[in-house]
Amino acid sequence: YLPSICQILNIELITGPIHVQSLAKFPPSRPVDHLILERQKQDAARDEVLDFTRYQQTCDVKNSWLKSSDRHFLRGAIEREVRAAVKQNESDIDERRHRERCEELRTVQNRRREQQVCAERASQVRSRQERLQQRREEERLFDQLWEADRRAKDERERRRAQTQQLRNQEQLNVLKTQVDEAERQRLRDKELKEEETQLLQEQREQQQRQQAQHTRRQQLDQGLRLKMRRLAREQQDELQLDMSILQQLLRQETDQKQEVELREEQQRYRQYLYEELQRQRREEQETEQLIEDKLRETWARREEQNRLQREARNRLMDLVLEARRLQIQQKLVLNQQKQAELQREGEELQRTMEEMKLKDEEEKRRQTSEAYLADLRAQVRQQQQLRCEERAEAQREQQQGLILQQLYDHKVDQILSRPTSHTTAPHPFRRAEGPSSAPRPT
Repeated sequence: YLPSICQILNIELITGPIHVQSLAKFPPSRPVDHLILERQKQDAARDEVLDFTRYQQTCDVKNSWLKSSDRHFLRGAIEREVRAAVKQNESDIDERRHRERCEELRTVQNRRREQQVCAERASQVRSRQERLQQRREEERLFDQLWEADRRAKDERERRRAQTQQLRNQEQLNVLKTQVDEAERQRLRDKELKEEETQLLQEQREQQQRQQAQHTRRQQLDQGLRLKMRRLAREQQDELQLDMSILQQLLRQETDQKQEVELREEQQRYRQYLYEELQRQRREEQETEQLIEDKLRETWARREEQNRLQREARNRLMDLVLEARRLQIQQKLVLNQQKQAELQREGEELQRTMEEMKLKDEEEKRRQTSEAYLADLRAQVRQQQQLRCEERAEAQREQQQGLILQQLYDHKVDQILSRPTSHTTAPHPFRRAEGPSSAPRPT
């Protein structure tokens, strides 16, 4: 389980006596969202590794404690059985030696032996109960430590989740601000493009209107010239018609006088027509000249008005374009400043994330060190407790040996202080005293 997690995290395990150290390879530089996901995965996997390590350490401590307790209990049971066998052997020897004693002594000895056995059994029961109580206390202590560790872990997990949520919210706010700013910039660029398109459209329409006016002026000039030519042709046609009528009338006259008069009249009429034609031509020329002058004056006035209007429009267009250019330049400067500010904020956010990452790693190393020290302290306390239990057990065994020795000495003194009978065999201690003491009759 642990190697698979380490393989996923791409870290190398260095197994120690108690804890597990991990050397993490720094991930390559990626965008902020990839860093957040990688950071969350690494935190989750690292928490799983720490949980597994704590659980493994707790199991190792419990197994070590159970093994030492079993060894201690087994050794105590063996020693108790050995002492019981020795005591049983001693009791058999005493019983064999004192088999011939009086019933009262045997009764007292049996009663004392029973009391001693009862006391030993009571002591064993108390010791067993004390050990059971101690085991229950230790299990309760381990349960409390486990519960405290679980609560601390839940609290750390809650704080870590809250901190991670705050970081994610801050990053989302920054990203949202950047997206909103980019959207506003896009809308501003779109408005500028629309305004430029509108200005170009207005300029094209103005050029089209000017072209239409110029075409209209040319059409009016051409129509006026055609009209003047048509009037001149009509007048010439009328004069030619009059001349043809006169000639026809002259051909019909046969009288020479009338012909002379008609010729004179015709001559006068021709002169009149010639003068009239010249006058009409002069009038036409004057009229045409006046019309040309009037047209030139009108078109000059219109051209001047158009020129002034074009200049005014051009000045207005130049002012508008200059204002738009200044606005665009100002917006570009503001955008550059905002981009630089956003870049600085991103760099500051990156530095803050790196610092928080280093702090988290330092905090995890500190927690690992504290857990290792806590495990060492627990092991030291357990060893001290085991040594105290061994010393207490040794003291109890020594006290029990002293009590048994005192009971044995007291029993020997009682036996030695009582008179012996002729029927009973002498006690070894009495036999050692010699024949100076005579046996009393029963």
